[in-house]
Amino acid sequence: MHSSSSAVPSVRSLPERLNQECFCITLDRHALTEALKREVGDEALCASLIKARPHLFSNTPVFISERETGEMLRVVQAVEAAAQLPGYRDAVLSWAPEIARTDFGPRGAFMGYDFHLAATGPKLIEVNSNAGGAFLNALLAKAQRACCAEVDVALGRLKADDFDRATLRMFEEEWLLQRKVGAPRRIAIVDERPTEQYLYPEFLLAQRLFQKNGIDAVIADGSALRYEHGRMLAEGEPIDLVYNRLVDFSFDRPEHRALRDAYADRAVVVTPNPHVHALYADKRNLSLLSDQSRLSDWGLPAQMLADLAGVPRTVPVTLENADRLWAARRSLFFKPFGGHGGKAVYRGDKVTQRVWSEIVRGGYVAQDFASPGERMVKLDGTAERRKTDVRLYTYSGRVLLTAARLYQGQVTNFRTPGGGFAPVYAL
Repeated sequence: MHSSSSAVPSVRSLPERLNQECFCITLDRHALTEALKREVGDEALCASLIKARPHLFSNTPVFISERETGEMLRVVQAVEAAAQLPGYRDAVLSWAPEIARTDFGPRGAFMGYDFHLAATGPKLIEVNSNAGGAFLNALLAKAQRACCAEVDVALGRLKADDFDRATLRMFEEEWLLQRKVGAPRRIAIVDERPTEQYLYPEFLLAQRLFQKNGIDAVIADGSALRYEHGRMLAEGEPIDLVYNRLVDFSFDRPEHRALRDAYADRAVVVTPNPHVHALYADKRNLSLLSDQSRLSDWGLPAQMLADLAGVPRTVPVTLENADRLWAARRSLFFKPFGGHGGKAVYRGDKVTQRVWSEIVRGGYVAQDFASPGERMVKLDGTAERRKTDVRLYTYSGRVLLTAARLYQGQVTNFRTPGGGFAPVYAL
């Protein structure tokens, strides 16, 4: 471990000290490229994908404590328990679109719980129902090399095949929750213009995983799907299950009419689906998850109420509370109800009068600001600070994978030198 402690303030725990002082590079980029080539099977395509995404992966890991790992898991489990309470479900489905109100069974593949790690404990800043990056982070974990004893210990805990097995079980379980018997024979990985998506490489990884395990898989544009004679079709062939990556969460757009109709008719299993998004990922839900009084009235156990103290106070923006929120804006973050990928998200101290007039018109929540974590990285010999958040990829309350994102700016992005996805090592 190489350090430069004079450039940073003193810190207390080993993970904090490593995040401030360890500048070692653990990512073997050659190994990562070779692994992607092996999985995808197209060397020229892999080279072009990696070249076009220079900030997809960070060279350095993020360190957290075992205590923080346990606290985040308890928050996830408390949210999952709250989502089963009749009072909570009635509340969130009351503002959900009609298509989202029926539960067909699936729990939602690759839920994403995003945390900022604070001195007072992890803060859950949002939940995503189609969290991207899991396949890429699983590949990233396979291309790490030990730089010190602490990393060597953490690497020893990683088992490359665990993610693949858990992912296959997850999709099989999603199928059985709706269909009860059998298994999907053909899966469509669906997004809008998928080949143009920044995370397109992971669609290829998902496709390859399914194919290696005897499941036909295609990558399809949502607008190219067809619903004919009671069957969902992609490229003219029937589809049994849709791995849904669309951010049209209720399939409202005209180009997604076929998917909407097939889903409503239960002609295809969709995961994650509109019901899952309504239950977990609508940002208004955070106003309930941060309301201890209502959760208690609905019957959430006391220990889980304590765990959900890690959800920053969140309220919908209304004309009635607009003046109060404007006055307090410097300590707030503003997020659209159905937001994704940090789009149209505003830190309160950056909000202009023009933007505020849009926020007040409706469709936003105000969330107490929770400071992101911090990781020092070295670029061209100079130590620089990067913000971090930690994402737990989960299924039915079980953690599939933990990863971090390093970035600059108001929200996570993949445009920051030294930033991108990073492995998380718990010590």
